[in-house]
Amino acid sequence: MKPLDPRLLRHARSARAYMAFLVAAGMATTILAVVQCCATAAALARLVSGGGSPAGLGLPLGLVAGAFAGRALVGYTQEAAGHRAALRTIAQLRGRVLDSAAGKGQRWLAARKTSSTVTLEPYFVRFLPQLILTCLATPATLAAVVWLDWISAVAILVCLPLIPIFMILVGKMTQAYSKERLRAMQRLGSQLLDLLAGLSTLKGLGRESAPRKRVRDLGDSYARTTMKTLYVAFLSGAVLEFLATVSTALVAVEVGLRMVGGGLDLFSGLAIIMLTPECFKPLREVGAQFHASADGVAAAESVFDVLESEGEAEASRQSEASGKAASDLPCPDLAVSPVVFDRLSVASPGRATVAPFDLTARIEPGKVTVLRGRSGAGKSTAAAVVLGLVSPTSGSARIGRTPIERISKESLWGQISWVPQRPAILPGTVLENMGCPLGGELERAASVTGFDEVVACLSDGWNTRIGHGGTGLSVGQRQRLALARALVKPRPFVLLDEPSAHLDAASEELVARAVRELRATGHTVLAVAHRSALIEEADAVIDVAARSDAPERNQAPEAAEAAENDATDPTSTGGGR
Repeated sequence: MKPLDPRLLRHARSARAYMAFLVAAGMATTILAVVQCCATAAALARLVSGGGSPAGLGLPLGLVAGAFAGRALVGYTQEAAGHRAALRTIAQLRGRVLDSAAGKGQRWLAARKTSSTVTLEPYFVRFLPQLILTCLATPATLAAVVWLDWISAVAILVCLPLIPIFMILVGKMTQAYSKERLRAMQRLGSQLLDLLAGLSTLKGLGRESAPRKRVRDLGDSYARTTMKTLYVAFLSGAVLEFLATVSTALVAVEVGLRMVGGGLDLFSGLAIIMLTPECFKPLREVGAQFHASADGVAAAESVFDVLESEGEAEASRQSEASGKAASDLPCPDLAVSPVVFDRLSVASPGRATVAPFDLTARIEPGKVTVLRGRSGAGKSTAAAVVLGLVSPTSGSARIGRTPIERISKESLWGQISWVPQRPAILPGTVLENMGCPLGGELERAASVTGFDEVVACLSDGWNTRIGHGGTGLSVGQRQRLALARALVKPRPFVLLDEPSAHLDAASEELVARAVRELRATGHTVLAVAHRSALIEEADAVIDVAARSDAPERNQAPEAAEAAENDATDPTSTGGGR
């Protein structure tokens, strides 16, 4: 385990600035420590020798006071800056993780574990400053000792390696416990989020007490793992304190004997005795805070697993090998440009299934097109290809003549309104989730989708507060909210992924009415559906099939010939052969 992963500096710019600040603060702390020790030794030497007057002690005592105040100020500034840098770095890493996960798509995200950046704050505030100080203060303080007396410097050099050796031995145990604790925290967090999201459903079924034992077991497991980590951390701190104390005592004995024998003057001896703890202190603090390093590096590794996944690296290598340009082309106008699937196939990760398979179709602008097929045929995957979230395994998908994978996602998403099966709903009021002020457009969208009836039943209307994922609303009400949100200011292309899956027949009619409203205003609508009410509203229906569902061409020559004719016919709306 590296105490400082270079990838942290590469992925978080705030960490670079903080590192530069720590170097400056470490240099200032080192200089102030040497000045404080030497000034204290000078004042004590004058008092002991009896040759110093109160007036003559003013300068060294002033230096001692100034150095003490300076070290306190630098320490306070360093800790305050550490908290701010940690928050900025955590925010940057979280943003990059979310962007990376969004770019990889739902399939990749569903197969991954969550990553945590919470434990990075102790790493930035406690461990990293001591690590920088060790690299600066220990050599500089040792150089000052060499200037005063090289024999004492040799004694310190003999004792110094003891601390890193024991720190490495204890750190190996700490690393394993920290990773175990991180996994326990992720497991507990995921379970709690799932429980809270489904608590209303469990309560409605009278099963709200069933998960209690599981949550208690997870909490107990996390507590036991935390106590093990703290036990090792306290043990490592005690061991390192003992070693630093013994080493300082050995140097002090050596210096005292030489002072008694007359081989070392009083000022040099006192300065060396006071500088010796300053040599050992950074190493001792690094060891005491090593558990923060283990937690931070374990959390950072989980973040880098997302940012530097094999899929991303492989895609980058393929892009470089083929010489393709970056995905930065502007999206053609979806109000007038068709979306074309040309023998599109997408392989399911970890399975032999290809869904969709050999899909050839055309989505005309200003029309309502429905993707139809069995469950698992690849309807939602085809929609994800349109969104640029999934790349084709073979074949192509393009807007006009521009391949979708070459289009900038920001430019593409700026023209698409997307209503997924599980819409994103943030904690806050209903009105805040609509993303626009209360007015005519919002009221019209709510009326078309029937969401106005939902708002009328809420305790505070539009100002009713809802929880994460829409807690407080039923599944159907969440779907109506997402549909109304898409209709407030619809973009040229509206993508509906099973919009009526959780609705009854009456509510399904409201979805059909919303689709008619979008078509009347000239919007292109692509809907994933298998229920008749929405299919009846379609101008074109695209049949999507997986490889196992597709007919074998060599078994039916007539069917294969008809399929070939359909594939080359620009008016064909079928696919997935």
